[in-house]
Amino acid sequence: MTTLAIYFVLSLAASLLLTPICRLVAHRLGLIAPPKEDRWHKRPTALFGGVAIVTTVLVAGLAIRPSPQLWQLLAAGFVIAAFGFVDDVMSLKASTKLIAQITVASLLLFFGYRLQWTESMVGDAMLTLFWIVGITNAFNLLDNMDGLCAGTALIAGAFLLIGFITGGAAASAPALYLAALLGATAGFLVYNFHPASIFMGDTGSLFLGLNVAALTLAAKPETMGRSGLLPVVAAPVLPLLIPIFDTTLVTALRLLSGRRPSQGGRDHMSHRLVAVGLSERRAVATLWMLAAAGGLVSVMLQRREAGWGMVATLTFVLAMIIFAVYLARIRVYEEGNLAALQGEAFTPLVANFMYKRRVAEVLLDLCLIPLAYYTAYRLRFEGPLLAENYKYFIQSLPVVLAAQLLALFVAGGYRGTWRYFGMIDAVVFSKGVILGSAAAEIVIVYLYRFENYSRSVFVIDAALLVLLLSATRASFRLIGEFVLRRTAVGRRCVIYGTGGASMATIREAFGADAPLKIVGYVDDDARQWNSRVAGYSVIGGYRELLDRLARDEVDAVVLNAHLMDAGRLRQLETACRDRGVDLLELDVRLTPFSTASVA
Repeated sequence: MTTLAIYFVLSLAASLLLTPICRLVAHRLGLIAPPKEDRWHKRPTALFGGVAIVTTVLVAGLAIRPSPQLWQLLAAGFVIAAFGFVDDVMSLKASTKLIAQITVASLLLFFGYRLQWTESMVGDAMLTLFWIVGITNAFNLLDNMDGLCAGTALIAGAFLLIGFITGGAAASAPALYLAALLGATAGFLVYNFHPASIFMGDTGSLFLGLNVAALTLAAKPETMGRSGLLPVVAAPVLPLLIPIFDTTLVTALRLLSGRRPSQGGRDHMSHRLVAVGLSERRAVATLWMLAAAGGLVSVMLQRREAGWGMVATLTFVLAMIIFAVYLARIRVYEEGNLAALQGEAFTPLVANFMYKRRVAEVLLDLCLIPLAYYTAYRLRFEGPLLAENYKYFIQSLPVVLAAQLLALFVAGGYRGTWRYFGMIDAVVFSKGVILGSAAAEIVIVYLYRFENYSRSVFVIDAALLVLLLSATRASFRLIGEFVLRRTAVGRRCVIYGTGGASMATIREAFGADAPLKIVGYVDDDARQWNSRVAGYSVIGGYRELLDRLARDEVDAVVLNAHLMDAGRLRQLETACRDRGVDLLELDVRLTPFSTASVA
């Protein structure tokens, strides 16, 4: 541990000193990244930061005791960094970059770096090449916003280092090399925070991606704390879900929009988060937190008792998929780009399939139902009791799965829209789950006379399944509301009265695209004060509204009550007029329809 700390601190100090020197050299040599239409930064920025990272890591690697595995890492890292530097200077073609990455990946495969996910040597070899090239490219694509790539590499590397330590390999050459890599990355990140004064370029992103991919292979399954296929696969994948999901999302959506996957653009996960209203720093911090969550789940899965780790893994992966689908709905392409759909024969077929959201819902429930049922068994039984009853879980799972899917279909669970999920939809799911549980129990009684089965398992399962179904369906609305309230800017609006029209109607009246920040409600009924209506606080009564008007904290007041004191209304009208505040009344009426008016 002490040696790891020494390598980290020394590399951090060296990177802190080298990065500003590289920045100065980049300005002298003209290695500057100018702002472009398909790039995020808005001012010319030095493009030499990767050299500081690479130099620090290679020098630190040479100081580590000689090891064949270490020399192999140094050689592969130097080759990919040199190629990245050439790409920064000359801007090579995407096909040329891919060939170079495959060559370096083949070199590591020759040196013995292998995933060991299957019993087939050929299958493992192909998976290893795909893993190294994929992760290298993922980090290269992730370098699209200040601090995102370096911070994600730092988080993923930290959890990988935890795997080395818990596996008893803290003193190994790869672990020391990883500590140096983390120190160098942290030193560079100091200068790469928004607004960044220097970029790492392909020199740094390719170097980081290759090393992270190779070091996950250097951490053998026996050093990761647990054997078994799921932990072996999930250990490297979970901390790297952010670059993996970002690359997958960007590639798929660019193909669907008629663009080349290698074509640059502002369509990454980070850009989509900014598009919904988050600041650049908050968008990056959000992705950092998700990367850290993946690392924590990975650590949980590698522990000796991995049952709960499996539950956490499936839950986290499903949540990430839903999050990615939400981001995919955000429009970031210009309308003109959609014209390319007409010229691609396969794209409309893919697009039409993607719009079959009911199929996606059924596939999601195909994961949620076993997840809830397995979690119910784990909550009901522990230790040896769980092992004894596990066979009954496996035996009854097909029955529960079929019964719940059919019951949800009959109850109308697949007729709602996620964007407008409400309490009535939750009631529908509750009816379906109760019906499904009852049907499953009847079938189990008929087949097995309910021997060795616990009724409390089905009660727990029903509660968990309703919670999971409601949470997933409400996710789009919850994410939208959270983003809206955290990022709301524009006219500061106070709503006078907690009755009358709903919040959705008031927002619609202002206009879907109108910048609006709801300050809260005011109400004459003191019993309503300090409560919440539609998620917004009741900040007080009439006097509180006048005080906020006097402090210029309100831009608009919406009257949302059927009966109001006439004297107060006149006083409020005068106060609003004197301060230039809009006093608005929502007028919702039904009028006779006439085709003449339409004409």
